[in-house]
Amino acid sequence: MFRTLQQLAATAAMERFVLLANHVIASEDAAVRRLAPHAGRSVRVELTGWPSLLPALPSMVFGVTRAGLLEWSADDAPPAADLELRIDASRPAQLLMDAASGRRPPVEVSGDAALAADVSWLMDNLRWDIQDDLARVIGDGPARELGRIGKMAANGLRESIAMLARAPERWRRRDGAHPAGADQPSAR
Repeated sequence: MFRTLQQLAATAAMERFVLLANHVIASEDAAVRRLAPHAGRSVRVELTGWPSLLPALPSMVFGVTRAGLLEWSADDAPPAADLELRIDASRPAQLLMDAASGRRPPVEVSGDAALAADVSWLMDNLRWDIQDDLARVIGDGPARELGRIGKMAANGLRESIAMLARAPERWRRRDGAHPAGADQPSAR
C-alpha cells in the first residue's frame, strides 16, 4: 500500500512539474519557437547517484509536442530517447537549491545536437517569474512584497544549507582531525 501511495504521489508531482514547465515555456515565445521544430522527439532526464534512502523517481522522459511544449511519457517511455541528460543527484537538497537560485547543474549530454542546443538555451534562459504570476491574482504591490519576503526566505534557506554542508568539516576539526597542511588551532 505504501508503494502505491508513493507511486501516486510521484505521478502527481511529475504531472504538476510538466504543467509548471509548460507554463514557463509558453510564457516565452522564443522558447516555444525553439521547441516546436523538435515535435515528436523525446528527452530523457536521468538523475544519477539518487540516494537510495529517498523514494525512487518516476521515469523522466518528455516528448516535444507540435505546440512546442512538453508531455511526460509516464509508462510508455521509448527505449531510446533522442536526447539524454544525466545530472548528478547525489546531493538532492543542493540540486534543488541550485535550481531555485537559477544555477545550472553540471549536465552530461548525449544525442541529437540541435535538440541539445535548444534544450541548453531553455535551461540557460528560462526562469519562472513567480512575482508576475502572483501580480495577476493579487495585484502588483502585494506581489512585490511577497516576492521580497520570498527572496529573504530563500537566502536564509540557502545559507542554512551551506552551513549544514560545511558542518562535517567543522566537526572533524573540533575532534582533532585537521586537513593536511592546515595550521593547528592555538590553545585557548
